[in-house]
Amino acid sequence: MRPGCRGTDSRRIPVYGKAVTASPPDRPPLILASASPRRLELLAQGGLTPNHVDPASIDEAPLSDETPRLAAQRLARAKAEAVAARHPGAFVLAADTIVAVGRRMLGKPATEAQAVAMLALLSGRGHRVLTGVAVVAPGGKVAARLSESRVKFKRLTSREVAALLASGEWRGAAGGYRIQGLAGAYVTSLIGSYSGVVGLPLYETLSLLAGVGYVVA
Repeated sequence: MRPGCRGTDSRRIPVYGKAVTASPPDRPPLILASASPRRLELLAQGGLTPNHVDPASIDEAPLSDETPRLAAQRLARAKAEAVAARHPGAFVLAADTIVAVGRRMLGKPATEAQAVAMLALLSGRGHRVLTGVAVVAPGGKVAARLSESRVKFKRLTSREVAALLASGEWRGAAGGYRIQGLAGAYVTSLIGSYSGVVGLPLYETLSLLAGVGYVVA
């Protein structure tokens, strides 16, 4: 019962190893330009199932003197446009999440040592989580929003850092943690969008889709 929203045809087809739902014939498909299982789960939470998952493959390095806010917005748009070129006539949804301490951007740690350094930086202090969201409509119109949340961790003990590393949740996670995982136990405050910190702010996402003509309810 979910081609992209509730109450429609339930035909399901496998794409890239994932079960997705076919759109009704009168509506263009929805493409998720991300390989993140968390974003797929968040879309389902909002009542949406993309018809196709096609991750973008772009250079995610920040530009010289680029602020975290601008980087998150630029990368989300670049991902959406890159995938839209492969799917003309579809709605394409993309997002990019950046963890920032001041102007310093924390990407996804490549090694355990990098994860330790990031967790040490976040320990006992606040940081921002910025998630840019972009949608390309079938006619080429691009709409984008930015979600900014503030998160603060307790001061992490060496045992807690070791537990976070052992969990493996730092792999592929901006800032070296996942708030929906073990790290959530160490968050003392969160101001903003929880789903935005996970990786896809639902309110902004559903608003963007509705604004470009994709019926979500």
